[in-house]
Amino acid sequence: MKKTNDLKRQVNEAILACQDKKAEQVTILELEKDSGAFTDYFVMCSGTNPRQIQAIADAVDDRLEVLGLRPTHTEGYKQAEWVLLDYVDFVVHIFSENARRYYDLERLWKSATRLEPAELMAAPKRRRANATTGAAPKRTRRKKP
Repeated sequence: MKKTNDLKRQVNEAILACQDKKAEQVTILELEKDSGAFTDYFVMCSGTNPRQIQAIADAVDDRLEVLGLRPTHTEGYKQAEWVLLDYVDFVVHIFSENARRYYDLERLWKSATRLEPAELMAAPKRRRANATTGAAPKRTRRKKP
C-alpha cells in the first residue's frame, strides 16, 4: 500500500509541476494491469509553444528530482513537439496541440481509466467509527412522510 501511495504522490507532483507552468488539458490515464501496459499511469498535457513545452518538462524534472526521481528515459526535448519523460511506474507526455491531436493517446489507450488531477489523490471515503464503541455507525432509513 505504501508503494501505491508513494506512486500517487509522485504522479501528483508531476501534475502540479505541469499546472505550475500553465499546461493545458492535463489528463491522467490509469492503465489496466491486463492491458499489456508497461507502466501504471500516463500523465498527459499540452503546451502552446516549444518554449512552454520545454518549461513544463523542466518543471516536472526539477520537482521530481527533489523526491529523488530521475527519468530513466527522455525523448523529444529539443524538438518540443512531444516530450516524453519515463519514470518507469508512470510516463509524462507533454504535447504540442497538433501532436496531441495527431497521436491521440487517449483513443489509443481507451481501455484505461481516465482520471482528473483531483481524483488521483482523493482518499477513499470511510465511514466514521462510533467514538465509544469503535464500531461503524448503523445506517437507518428515513421514513417517507
